Amino acid sequence: MIAVLLAAAAFAGWVDAVIGGGGLVLIPVLLATTGLSPASVLATNKVAAVSGTASAAWTMMRRVGVPRRVWWYALIAGLCSAGGAAAASLLNEDVMRPLIIVLLIAVGLFVALNPKFGQGDGPGTVTQTRVLLGALLVASIGFYDGIFGPGTGMFLIMGFTAVFSQNFLRSAAMSKVVNTATNLGALVVFIVGGHVEWALALMLAVANMIGAQLGARTVLGGGTTLVRYALLTLVVVLCVYLLI
Repeated sequence: MIAVLLAAAAFAGWVDAVIGGGGLVLIPVLLATTGLSPASVLATNKVAAVSGTASAAWTMMRRVGVPRRVWWYALIAGLCSAGGAAAASLLNEDVMRPLIIVLLIAVGLFVALNPKFGQGDGPGTVTQTRVLLGALLVASIGFYDGIFGPGTGMFLIMGFTAVFSQNFLRSAAMSKVVNTATNLGALVVFIVGGHVEWALALMLAVANMIGAQLGARTVLGGGTTLVRYALLTLVVVLCVYLLI
């Protein structure tokens, strides 16, 4: 069982680093093999996710670079994610799910029909309006990650690419920093609630970091084209997952 969990955590780290969505891999395996409550599964997964995402963010920042404003975005997103996690019990997932499916399909069609989107050298001219739009974007997606979650990394990449007229690779680096903060914000709420199984979580965190490092190098090697195809693949996978 431990071997299966470690392998799942490593693969989840790779998926998260490439495009996001590693929870789709690790959470079902945790539910199937550990007997933990759903809250403990989500909390334990967050420990692994925040470790792997932070590791991938560090690697991509060193190679691609991120603007200074991304740290303010990370703070905003982390606080909003904590708020979303605290409010999660107030929202019926059956209401959120169809809305996200429609949004995912819209994102997939847009990327598929606009092959030049996210392929430029960028970024475009950074104006105050764009900076404020970026803040609104990370606040909204941060809250979404805390309250529901699927596709957070993908939505961040799409949002940063659209707002700042930059390529997918630069947006991916920014998204990893912000996604680390959203994971951390939600994790704090889980820790306060006493839901984390620390012994298991720390083992999974190490495996997730190994997978994340491999994933970060995969993205850096494949460039914007790889991110584009990974994004389209994730749209299909998430739609099928949410429909099921």
